[in-house]
Amino acid sequence: MISQEEIDALLNGGAIPEAGGDAAPAGESEAAAEAPAADSSSSQFDDVLTDMEKDALGEIGNISMGSAATTLSVLLGHKVSITTPTVSVATMSIIQEQYPMPYLIVEVGYTIGIDGNNVLAIQAQDASIIADLMMGGDGTNPDTEINEIAMSAVGESMNQMMGTVATSLSTMFNKKIDISPPKVNLIDFGNEDKVTELVGQDEPVVRTSFRMEVDGLIDSEIMQILPVPVAKEMVEALTNSSKAEEPEPAPAPAAAPAPAPAPTPAPAPAAAPPPQAAPAMAAPPAGGYGMAMQPHVATNVPVQSAQFTPLNTQPVQVNDANIGLILDVPLQVTVELGRTKKSIKEILELTNGSIVELDKLAGEPVDIQVNGKFLAKGEVVVIDENFGVRITEIASPAERAAKLQ
Repeated sequence: MISQEEIDALLNGGAIPEAGGDAAPAGESEAAAEAPAADSSSSQFDDVLTDMEKDALGEIGNISMGSAATTLSVLLGHKVSITTPTVSVATMSIIQEQYPMPYLIVEVGYTIGIDGNNVLAIQAQDASIIADLMMGGDGTNPDTEINEIAMSAVGESMNQMMGTVATSLSTMFNKKIDISPPKVNLIDFGNEDKVTELVGQDEPVVRTSFRMEVDGLIDSEIMQILPVPVAKEMVEALTNSSKAEEPEPAPAPAAAPAPAPAPTPAPAPAAAPPPQAAPAMAAPPAGGYGMAMQPHVATNVPVQSAQFTPLNTQPVQVNDANIGLILDVPLQVTVELGRTKKSIKEILELTNGSIVELDKLAGEPVDIQVNGKFLAKGEVVVIDENFGVRITEIASPAERAAKLQ
């Protein structure tokens, strides 16, 4: 993508000549002239976010996308790691110039807690691998084109990922945050004039880049793009939640009074000061005032043993006559021939004449359920022209409890 001269120029600090010094070599000057627009635009947006705000956004992205990686790992059945967030400010046009390739754009709107939207950008090749894994494939030979079914699969994975992100944000900000269903589009950054309707092409946006690895199948970069007001609102929410969690500092102690001489026993009650003249004593600071606080001990308090009502050990009488009130309640009886598990890909491949193998052996007793709860076992019989089930065994309470688990 870049020449060796450009690499040398970047390693040498961008070939910027020092004041009063010689100009950079010719190769480095050409590399500096051909450097990407991001380097020249980095100083253009220096006043958009402070270093503290960038660090806060990086921490927010690190925690939220870390939990999203766990959700994606469960969906794909492979280890997923999303690490190394990098926060920068750019525009959509600059991002398109830097990454002129097809991307899957996931637009998510916040409905509760945050006012605004964000955009998640994943390379189309990575999205096809994710779709192949969700549809039962191994991810080594994904389709080059993302069809409607693959888009739906990726959209579902992104929906669950962003839902996990919203949960993490709720925990960090100490308030409820919810999102709308994501909108997924496939956009070629090199050909399309406009990526999203959420932000303008020349409007500053906050780009948080992450490195995503999936078990040797994916090792690339994903981007989370936030409008600047949304990013600042997140930073403010994080700051407010941090302040709320910090304990309030102890109030500064009043000026210490002059040390008084050691008290001597009063010769008579009249020498004691009146009650209303006694000042209220506040708790001493951590270092104390040099005198120990005496604990308050109550005296002449009546104490007696606790009295409990004796327990009734007699068995509870059950009135069997009341069961007649529910004898006419209808129940649904179901006979389960067997079960099996299929992936989405296998279900979509079913046609007329397909055979689905169940987990029951031929001749094995079938399960009889009442309102969805296991009750008995039986064998299938034919009565005239109808099927029937002959009950061969009533399940014990232990067996029914095991079926419920």
